[in-house]
Amino acid sequence: MASKLMDLVYWKRVRKTGIVFTGLVVALASMFQLSAITVLSHVCLGVLCVTFTLRLYYKLLELMRWNPGLHPFQSYLDYDNTLTDKETVALVEEAVLLVAFAVTEIKRLLFIESVVDSIKFAVLLYLLTHVGVMTTGLTLVITVVIAMFSFPILYKKQQVRIRRIMRAVRALIKKIKNLFSSLYESVRPSSSSEPAPAAPAAPAAAAVAAPAAKQKAKSK
Repeated sequence: MASKLMDLVYWKRVRKTGIVFTGLVVALASMFQLSAITVLSHVCLGVLCVTFTLRLYYKLLELMRWNPGLHPFQSYLDYDNTLTDKETVALVEEAVLLVAFAVTEIKRLLFIESVVDSIKFAVLLYLLTHVGVMTTGLTLVITVVIAMFSFPILYKKQQVRIRRIMRAVRALIKKIKNLFSSLYESVRPSSSSEPAPAAPAAPAAAAVAAPAAKQKAKSK
């Protein structure tokens, strides 16, 4: 399944990827005017019109003895897409683990287990409110689909240039971090500017001078 998805994303089969990409974008764009049920029904009716026409055409050829009775979609009918018990259990376990992980993370963020992570989550939610005002979820889904079918092939063709740009961006970020750290070090008070503790030499000198003064008084 993952290999087939990667083949679609990287346009290894241009015709198949073009059909899937165009169908997804057109179906999603149609939902701006129609409901999802209506779009799904029309898509299925369109596919059924094509398959039914081809099936009648092959049946006509068979009646005219120009076709040995081959079914035009026999390869799709013979394709086994059933799941074994082991595969079903694995898929269910993955789904349960994903749901449990999502619930745990949301609970951790909402009930402030980590103040920093909760602040980041609050900032993300605040940004999403503005995104929701400017656009809709359907627009974001269409954007994600277009990006999913565009960025991998773009990165594959422009890999050297993109890596060069990424290195330049990382170097710039590193320079900015070093600049801020140097500014912080220059503003932070150093240990040499702290007041030195009072030396206990004066009391010691007074303690030594007191017996000497008493001795001089006795001699007089």
